[in-house]
Amino acid sequence: MGGDQWTSTGPYQKDLESAFRQAQERELAEDDHGFPGRDIVDLWEDDHWREYILTGGTSSVLDFYDLVDAASGDDFAMMRPLTEDEVRDWAPEGRPTRVRWTAALRSGAASFPGRGTGRCTILYCDGEPAEIGYWGCTAD
Repeated sequence: MGGDQWTSTGPYQKDLESAFRQAQERELAEDDHGFPGRDIVDLWEDDHWREYILTGGTSSVLDFYDLVDAASGDDFAMMRPLTEDEVRDWAPEGRPTRVRWTAALRSGAASFPGRGTGRCTILYCDGEPAEIGYWGCTAD
């Protein structure tokens, strides 16, 4: 097995941690992956869930336990926002749209992280924050 790359978007909130948790709640409501009636914190306390993530994962924001600071390194099962410099590497104006983000990932201008790690960034529409772009790679 070789880690699957994935992308998704979620609703924008000024507080990225809240936006991340909201995206997780929405994803879990759409598909509980055979773990009904649990929230994300409960799931990550379950040995069976952690094994599920390690051996295949969900290819979604559910594969991550928490959102870390943009300046943090890559820790397993953590979603990390891009730094301003990382965004400007592929969106020089610093306000990427969904179209630019998608194109940057396709071209390799924005890279996918290694296995078991994720990234996120604010995406803009007409110069205003509109949504959050999430992407990552499963741990398997």
